[in-house]
Amino acid sequence: MYDPILLAKQTEALVIRGRARRYYRLARGGRWYGGIATADCCGCPLRCGFCWSGKPRDHPDKVGKFYQPEEVFKALSSCARRNGYRQMRLSGNEPTLGKEHLLSLLRLVDESSYHFILETSGILIDEQYARQLAGFRNLHVRVSLKGTNPREFSLLTGAPAEIFSRQLGALRNLIEAGVSSHPAVMLSFSPKDNFQSLKDELKKISPHLLEEIEEEYLITYPHVEERLIKTGLKPLIAYGPDGIPRELI
Repeated sequence: MYDPILLAKQTEALVIRGRARRYYRLARGGRWYGGIATADCCGCPLRCGFCWSGKPRDHPDKVGKFYQPEEVFKALSSCARRNGYRQMRLSGNEPTLGKEHLLSLLRLVDESSYHFILETSGILIDEQYARQLAGFRNLHVRVSLKGTNPREFSLLTGAPAEIFSRQLGALRNLIEAGVSSHPAVMLSFSPKDNFQSLKDELKKISPHLLEEIEEEYLITYPHVEERLIKTGLKPLIAYGPDGIPRELI
């Protein structure tokens, strides 16, 4: 078992250089959210057994290049214009690593007409980070919960069960700071009763979360299947890359 907070600091030392961050791909289009420009960053403090990121997660200092926020925004906006998108995001790993890089990028987004979706596990979003995110008008935060409870979180990530509370805490911090946000939850490994229990917990934070909760399911890319075999995880529900239901895209 590992400490994700310590791993976050260690990973930042590898993927952050001043205001620059390491990326392995700038930038690509995608069908998610109805169409979105995406830049894929390196480095994550979690080790999810179903993760689709390979070397950029496990060896983030071995791939990609460092880019300044201005370079990332230029690539994202170029991709968005080319494809007619109005949204952009960072993906591939954990975007909240390297706070100054992210905040600088969000300032550029706020000066534009684009909308930014921040996909994150939330474990690094404390009260201060949430207050800083509250300053951006073109931002929405999607907190991806790794399972429905502490036990599932630990099973799926290999991290201590108590870290799950940091995910729920991120949602609480964002709501209290007035940041537009919603929870997504990986349900491929969760019995239905566990999902209902999670809903009860989310309701305690804010009834609004129940209206916006997003169901997330495993996509069985070949390299994901290889990782599942290694970790011994067996999904209850999963979809092939060509069989994803339209409502999940």
